[in-house]
Amino acid sequence: MDEEGLLQNGDDVVQNCMTTSSSTKVTLAVVFSSLVALSGSFANGCANGFSSPAESGIIHDLGLSTAQYAFFGSLSLFGSMLGAILSGKVTDFMGRRGALWFTLIFFMIGWLAIVLAKDVWWLDSGRFLQGFSGGVQGYASIIYVAEIIPKSIRGAFTMASQLMVCGGITVMFSVGNVLPWRTLALIGTIPCIIQFIGLLFIPESPRWLAKVGRHEEVESSLQWLRGKDTDVSQEAAEILNCTQSSDKLSIFRFKELLDKRYADPLIVGVGLPFLLPWAGTNGILLYANSVSDAAGCGPGIVTTTMAFIQIPFSVLGVLLMDKFGRKPLLIIDLAGVCLGGILIGVGFLLQNLQLWTNETPTIVFIGIQIYFSFFAFGAGLPFVIISEIFPMNIKSSAGSIAAFANSFNSWIVAYVFSFLFDWSSAGTFFIFSSICAMLMVFVVKKLPETKGRSLEEIEASWITQEVY
Repeated sequence: MDEEGLLQNGDDVVQNCMTTSSSTKVTLAVVFSSLVALSGSFANGCANGFSSPAESGIIHDLGLSTAQYAFFGSLSLFGSMLGAILSGKVTDFMGRRGALWFTLIFFMIGWLAIVLAKDVWWLDSGRFLQGFSGGVQGYASIIYVAEIIPKSIRGAFTMASQLMVCGGITVMFSVGNVLPWRTLALIGTIPCIIQFIGLLFIPESPRWLAKVGRHEEVESSLQWLRGKDTDVSQEAAEILNCTQSSDKLSIFRFKELLDKRYADPLIVGVGLPFLLPWAGTNGILLYANSVSDAAGCGPGIVTTTMAFIQIPFSVLGVLLMDKFGRKPLLIIDLAGVCLGGILIGVGFLLQNLQLWTNETPTIVFIGIQIYFSFFAFGAGLPFVIISEIFPMNIKSSAGSIAAFANSFNSWIVAYVFSFLFDWSSAGTFFIFSSICAMLMVFVVKKLPETKGRSLEEIEASWITQEVY
């Protein structure tokens, strides 16, 4: 399509999308559907939090070396790269609800493989399947929630995915100190079973139904979500009009994303998830016990405190999301993570210099708690932004790129963390904090505010370049 055609079709999208007046009614059906979708995020949190408390038990029972366990710990992130590459296509082909069904199969098989593991191959296979499921599920669930939630509270509900992840981590860290690792893995199957039952009762995303031409089902899906007494005809008509216009600009190949009109949403939507893993979260999460032990802290006390302190901060992030907006909360989040990383680095630096050695455990403990408090407060924000920022016609391809970029860098950080930590315990955290500081500059310069806008309005704003 030539530039003139693109511009003409872009005007059509603007005309058909700018007047969207999405319902602001929050029903029990909307809340229930969101919780069902986000229970997969709880399962992801269980998988993320499993490896740290299970480390000593698995190494002892299966005779793994440190390198083998590092490989096991990072395999979920490697698997999520494959899931991320396919996530956009799977959610477009199977639907948002269908993609969640798809991930459940692999998640259950992955957990059971770990429960029954007799050697490292079973263990690694299960971990890889968990990661693959998480790579698809993380994208599908947040897209589903973003597409069914009224715009006035969309940020809070999509941000709740991080609260669910933190909930899963809390469960694993809390009971992992007292339960055998096989029992811990069996507990990880519970949110999968809950989601399996819930998916039997929720509808497909009305925006996906419109995208694939199942127009007669759009209104029935909206009716179930908004309530039987609500007139959904206008909202359904606006979704259909915007989707039909956007389809004229549909992207089928990754190279077509290079068109200049998509430069800004791609820089923001891919840049954030690409850089965020280099704040070091996955590495610290996987090796929290080792970091605590090296600092002279009690690993059990550190991880248990980490687990419980995340919940109130996650709730705070959810409550403030639609009040203050995405941009200021993300800046505060990164500033807090940066401060926590600096404190951890200072604690290890003093230890290396044999200065204030008695205070090192306290400084590192405080730094870890600050780090994970702010991580819980706003770490889900970039994924909220991914669910909002991409126009419908590039959501599949661009979303896959963003998810892959995040998973790839998360895997690298998780895999190299132990080697970096052995090289320089203090330097590792100073590097992570420096990257957090650079991310703050990126957010200030490039991130638009999407609070209070419907997905159709955001899409039209990119076209008119009024998004900032």
